[in-house]
Amino acid sequence: MPLDQYVMRDPRDQYARPPFPDQPQAHPGTSAQMRPQPDYGEATYRGANRLPGRKALITGGDSGIGRAVALAFAREGADVAFAYLEEDADARETVRLIESAQRKALAVKTDIRDEAACNDLIARTIAELGGLDILVNNAAFQMEQQSIASITTDQFDRVMKTNLYAMFWLSKAALAAMPPGAAIINTASVEASKPEPSLVDYASTKAAIVAFTQALAQEAIGRGVRVNSVAPGPVWTPLIPSTMQAGEVHEFGKQSPLGRPAQPAELAPAYVFLASQESSYVNGARLAVTGGTPVP
Repeated sequence: MPLDQYVMRDPRDQYARPPFPDQPQAHPGTSAQMRPQPDYGEATYRGANRLPGRKALITGGDSGIGRAVALAFAREGADVAFAYLEEDADARETVRLIESAQRKALAVKTDIRDEAACNDLIARTIAELGGLDILVNNAAFQMEQQSIASITTDQFDRVMKTNLYAMFWLSKAALAAMPPGAAIINTASVEASKPEPSLVDYASTKAAIVAFTQALAQEAIGRGVRVNSVAPGPVWTPLIPSTMQAGEVHEFGKQSPLGRPAQPAELAPAYVFLASQESSYVNGARLAVTGGTPVP
């Protein structure tokens, strides 16, 4: 039976707990090959008209946290554009979910490591949706390495450009066009404050995202635009089996106080809150969704 998120239950057992089966995938991975299947909120998320008529852009919206946020935004009344790298099948499913909520969907296949591509993404979103009220900088790249000696300059560049440069370029272009009341939401991570040595480059970008968010929030509020971040803990997305070793996938999320990883559907409400007028006095904040792992 589909999970009913409105029925009180023990959060430790609400979703599958490790051990998970080994399931290696080539990066960037796909949702269809994951076991268990990620929950994006298809059967559970109920909108309450929190984002009526808003125009949203989400990077990395084909799967993972991005797809769950896209679905939630649509069910809250927003039209949704999203960027993705190459996962066409996953992107088509996200479009289907947005359109099933009777909202407009725009899928843009692009590489946000390029400044011109980022500027074009903002311009196309505005042209096709009729504006931009919410920007979610969510796309990220990681690749686990057991030593800094194994991190190549090419990998370091890819992590930095995907996670930081793109956020900078997109925020810069978006802020110039956003009306008062708009919101920028950046995906940080528990890795910003509790970094794993095998993700030194990725963790470094997530720490920088926290500082970027806090700094930009002070400038952007002068335009009436709020800037906040969400700090997820372990989340069951295609990034996990496609970038981590089999043994770590097998035990993924076990370190959380809940003893399991989050499902993408459990992250989406945090983004809805930060995008909505309900959070009008929240600016420069980091909202932790970590399953209880402290985030200083």
